[in-house]
Amino acid sequence: MTKNYAKIVVKGSPISKSNFKLFNVQGRAILPYKSGKYHDRYALYEEEIAYEARLQNPDTVLSEALIAVLKVYYKSEKRHPDTNNITKSIFDGIEKSGVIVNDAQVRRLIIEEFYDRENPRFELELFAESIYSMDYSILKRDKPDKKIEYLPPCNKKNPLTKESSKPKTDSSKLYCDICGTSLKEEDAVSANRGKILICRQCFKKLF
Repeated sequence: MTKNYAKIVVKGSPISKSNFKLFNVQGRAILPYKSGKYHDRYALYEEEIAYEARLQNPDTVLSEALIAVLKVYYKSEKRHPDTNNITKSIFDGIEKSGVIVNDAQVRRLIIEEFYDRENPRFELELFAESIYSMDYSILKRDKPDKKIEYLPPCNKKNPLTKESSKPKTDSSKLYCDICGTSLKEEDAVSANRGKILICRQCFKKLF
């Protein structure tokens, strides 16, 4: 049944697809599924999003242009994925559910980031553009609030100090991110743009 509104709430710490992609020797991105390993987490999370979206919105299909309001509640203020990356991951799951036809329907999007240690989750509301309109304003505070400062990614230099934000570690101590086996640098296979190291045995099992 075509409707003009849907709301989806999925409990648990939101995760990003980019954190679980692997790249084969040709540079092609692959998202493992049913490998029995850590990288299955995203594929399972996407399935959970699709299941909850359909369960919470039975017989609902939104086929027109949409306005979306996404509220993401992380467990930790310091360690969580980039919220911008979360958006694509969530809409992939919603599209798979059939509640929307194509994630390109979302023409207006508001994202808000919050923290809830006890109940991490995301809440997504979808509004049909033919029925709803969006209005927003940015107001200057009467008194400045506490700043939330960010560091650059670990592979980039801090523009203020000109030093890398990556912590200094003993490069001889490397481990496979899948099985935990100690390995040497020359025996490691790099994945996800160098963020993940995999031993050759685990690498063969994934492809």
